[in-house]
Amino acid sequence: MQELAQSIIQWGAITIACLFGLGIVAVLIMYLVDKTQTRHTIRRNYPVFGRFRYLFEHLGEFFRQYFFAMDREELPFNRAERTWVYRAAKDADTTVAFGSTRPLTIDGDVYFLNSAFPTLDEDAVSPRPVTLGEGYCRFPYTTASILHVSAMSFGAISEPAVRALSAGAKAAGIWMNTGEGGLSPYHLESGADLVFQIGTAKYGVRDAQGLLSDARLEAIAAHEQVRMFEIKMSQGAKPGKGGILPGRKVTAEVAEIRGIDEGVDSISPNGHPDIHCADDLLDMVERVRRVTGKPVGFKIVVGQVGFFHDLFRAIHARGPASAPDFITIDSADGGTGAAPQPLIDYMGMPLQESLPMVVDLLQEYGLRERIRVIASGKLIGPAKVAWALAVGADFCVSARGFMFALGCVQALQCNRNTCPTGITTHDRDLQRGLVPAEKSLRVAAYSRQLDYSVGIIAHSCGVSEPRGLQREHVRVIESTGASRSMAELHPTPSVKPEYLGFNE
Repeated sequence: MQELAQSIIQWGAITIACLFGLGIVAVLIMYLVDKTQTRHTIRRNYPVFGRFRYLFEHLGEFFRQYFFAMDREELPFNRAERTWVYRAAKDADTTVAFGSTRPLTIDGDVYFLNSAFPTLDEDAVSPRPVTLGEGYCRFPYTTASILHVSAMSFGAISEPAVRALSAGAKAAGIWMNTGEGGLSPYHLESGADLVFQIGTAKYGVRDAQGLLSDARLEAIAAHEQVRMFEIKMSQGAKPGKGGILPGRKVTAEVAEIRGIDEGVDSISPNGHPDIHCADDLLDMVERVRRVTGKPVGFKIVVGQVGFFHDLFRAIHARGPASAPDFITIDSADGGTGAAPQPLIDYMGMPLQESLPMVVDLLQEYGLRERIRVIASGKLIGPAKVAWALAVGADFCVSARGFMFALGCVQALQCNRNTCPTGITTHDRDLQRGLVPAEKSLRVAAYSRQLDYSVGIIAHSCGVSEPRGLQREHVRVIESTGASRSMAELHPTPSVKPEYLGFNE
């Protein structure tokens, strides 16, 4: 036994010596490679040690949010915002102590005006239901829910993520947008209400030539739970550019659903080839609504405002039946998808500017009751959702809020197929951590807690339900540190005389 032990020790020592020797050889090789290569200055000047720069650069994305950033510092979502979602999704206590860490001096931020006579519990009511497409399509859609799941395509997000979101949406009584990647079995399996998005590449509803197919539209609409159709004109991640799904995320299943080749980058056109003006858009809205019998709208990041004047004048020329049933206003400050940084950083209007503008234009043209407004863009917490309702939105949608509910840690790996939480990757090993049955409970809990918290804000303002919030309940902080009423900054305009009675 003693000889065996000595033998093991000897072999262990030899193994360690060999590994040490191999390590030295590896370091010498790296030194020679770094010293002689000409592409990387740091590695050439600091051979071997310079390689750690790339490791630290990569790990910095993960460590920054835990060790270096304060609660209100990080972008695109700070720790305070994420923590609220995490706790809400776990049905944990969302109260805090010892005062707010939110500064009330940041230009553009808002706060709400509490009433001297807040709504009492016995006077509070659930959010009132809102109907889309009533009187203009065969199957109008009615829902009272406030926040819904925004567009995330199967392919951009994983199978277990779609399944968890779908089941959670069903439990919470909210809709889920399919995104432009088509309708998968995982969207359908829970029975949740769905909004089918038609992107510029017409994935899921295209014919062999890539054109919009009436037969495919009918097949999608035959699913009762597909409640509405949304034509995507542009999105917050990349206004003016189509969807980008890297080839490494185009699996055989994703390729089949989209009608494209496996393993090849899925690059949608930057605009609809068959939509070149406001009249073309209205033609497509009418076509999809005629074929499907369901409410149809479009999604857009607001840019050149002349488009809306052209669109609303065209609706008046054609009649109210030609109007879209809803418009989704997306904020131009990014999203979950892969996108060129110049477009994320510099293209399009942010929601705080575009939402009141579009609502006011609808009012001026006498279309406010005909066309519903859906707000999208970093609306992950109750205060931002309450603000959107006060400004004039009928509904809100969020993608990243529900991703946080699934367990997203803001690792910024959405476009790389290396998401550590399994949400935006098709790596089966990484997907194992996302258990749909468990995460769907968190999706539903987040939805319920957000509705409840928006209700708290509404009741504190003295209204009985969230859709009773108005602009006079909100004040906006200006660069001077003072604030002004949202109603003063954006007074609700009157309907222009020539458009009075248009919808009657």
